[in-house]
Amino acid sequence: MELMQANAQWSTRPADQRFTSLTEMLNYKNALRHNSRAKVVSSRVLTVAPTAETADAGLVISGANGAAYAPTNWAFGQLSQLAGAPAGYLRTLPAAIAADAINYGLKFNRQAEEVGVLLQRPVTIDGGTEVSPFGGNEPVATPQLVAATGPKYGRIWDSDILTALTERFGDGVTGDFRVPGIFGQQLDTVTKENTTLFAGDRDMFVFLADEQHRIEIPGAGRNGETEQLARGFFVWNSEVGSKTFGVATFLFRYVCCNRIVWGAAEYKEIKIRHSSLAPERFMQEIQPALRTYANSSTLSITSAVESARAAKIDTDVTEFLAQRFGKARAQAIDAAHRLEEGRPIETLWDAMNGATAVARGIAWQDERVELERKAGELLSLAA
Repeated sequence: MELMQANAQWSTRPADQRFTSLTEMLNYKNALRHNSRAKVVSSRVLTVAPTAETADAGLVISGANGAAYAPTNWAFGQLSQLAGAPAGYLRTLPAAIAADAINYGLKFNRQAEEVGVLLQRPVTIDGGTEVSPFGGNEPVATPQLVAATGPKYGRIWDSDILTALTERFGDGVTGDFRVPGIFGQQLDTVTKENTTLFAGDRDMFVFLADEQHRIEIPGAGRNGETEQLARGFFVWNSEVGSKTFGVATFLFRYVCCNRIVWGAAEYKEIKIRHSSLAPERFMQEIQPALRTYANSSTLSITSAVESARAAKIDTDVTEFLAQRFGKARAQAIDAAHRLEEGRPIETLWDAMNGATAVARGIAWQDERVELERKAGELLSLAA
């Protein structure tokens, strides 16, 4: 089969939403996160005011302190939904009328409720030029409201995902997993025209592949011959509520210049809804699975997780943990799992979660990453 997800990104993203390495993408998202602030406020304190003639380009939102924020197109739609009014219709109205309609909906047409807002100020890149916080090169004078979600929205930050990816796979243009080539030939240079790394104001998307270490699959060829397939994966996320967080792994023959994945097989994906526990699930489940996938496992991430959940530790758990993590850390892992789950460690999945729980409390990055690496190796034991 063919996978069109990367093609859909490639064919629609403007130049300012295309990145030529994971590190470039991470640096930008780190700067953007530094200039972001998430708050939970009452819908009653939000006030919309017009600044121009049209609704979508001429509104600002202010809270209790009076500071004004310009809503992005996505946030305008979320506010309209909270107010009980269709965003498409509001955009056709004069800004003053649209503001009145949203204000009435927020303050009088429904009960007061908490709203999770994400506020962002412009970031400085490219030699100090002040630009829009969601990409683009146009100066922005007013800070922005980029999301209006429920109060328990579990935001997984793009910067956390990209940090995990760079720790496991490097810059995305060298090493084993990188921006895929064209018809199996590695790219000499990753450019904005051939990249598969995208991020905008609503979401991000990453496609990396290892086309040098192919896997022989008997009977996968057209005439029942053995075929050599490459491994690839997609990662996607939204900080503002436009989609779930997800990871998909698959095998494939090649990727064409339009970034269509041809001859795909064994497609598996995991999605995490942005509930209140979403950030913890990303840390505990997806990060170790990505590590295992990076270490040349032929299992998909889904298969690795399912195997670890089913694999019982058939020896003394204390001894099992001590052999892999040392006696002192084994006790900490056991205690962390009992505290979080309310029961002792029984499976490899339990042991991995206990180890990653301990890792979250380690201040030194090298020590934390080493413990996470050892935790991820437990998935390989399940295989």
